Amino acid sequence: MRITSEKDYKISRIPLYIKGLDDQMEGGVPEGHVVLISGSAGTMKSTVCFNVMYNEATKGNNSVYYSFEQPYQNFLQHIFNLGYDLSKVNFMVVTDLSGIEKEIKQMKKEKKGTIFFIDISAIRKELNKQRAKSGDWVNAIENITKKLKNLLDIKIMVIDSLSALYIHADFEEPRKKIFFIFETFRDMGITSFMISEMSMNRSKVGEFEVEDFLADGVVTLYLTERHRKVSREVAITKMRGTKCNHDVFTLSFKDGKFQALYGGQIPLVE
Repeated sequence: MRITSEKDYKISRIPLYIKGLDDQMEGGVPEGHVVLISGSAGTMKSTVCFNVMYNEATKGNNSVYYSFEQPYQNFLQHIFNLGYDLSKVNFMVVTDLSGIEKEIKQMKKEKKGTIFFIDISAIRKELNKQRAKSGDWVNAIENITKKLKNLLDIKIMVIDSLSALYIHADFEEPRKKIFFIFETFRDMGITSFMISEMSMNRSKVGEFEVEDFLADGVVTLYLTERHRKVSREVAITKMRGTKCNHDVFTLSFKDGKFQALYGGQIPLVE
């Protein structure tokens, strides 16, 4: 393929569905990127990721969410409290992959996008089936995702969270293992959002301080206190292949939708 100008090479993108922010990054995340979603507790990292999956599912696209931190009952209650209407999509909790072909065949007829929520027990069963080592969680995730992709095209994957995955994976040389994790997910050709806990002093966005270097993109979420009120903020810290506005925006969530406000400015506080 001969490329002579930017017109010859158009990048497909997935929006973050944050009004006022997507247009500051050429419309969204380049497809196939591995993106770090970093923030401290309470910054709505999981919700930002689910919001992408949900909006893509309303367009007929499919995704898979791996949760290592909370059971599906808690996750669903949180989603319902935020006002998401799951009748517009297929939301499927997976605790066992056996017999899933029949359910997927039925979902194809409904012509809705599907969000697979992978219960941690499903990963354990996959490890046992492979007779793999107890720490080989990354390969188990890869195998499950490929199985789902063969049955129903998967566009987006979310890992919630990297810190919890590190605990389960139990590896001796963390930096080499993290490189392997990022390369494995990148090679699958799926846009991946990897949730990462940021230190309270904001000194690092990943536990081992190499995640931001290895990731194709970094979206950072903050909690900022002003005049005895706490507001959420968001910034596109890094996004390869993208012209970005790196200003810090106030992050608002209302009526089931995110919006970025006051880019580069201190918001008005009553």
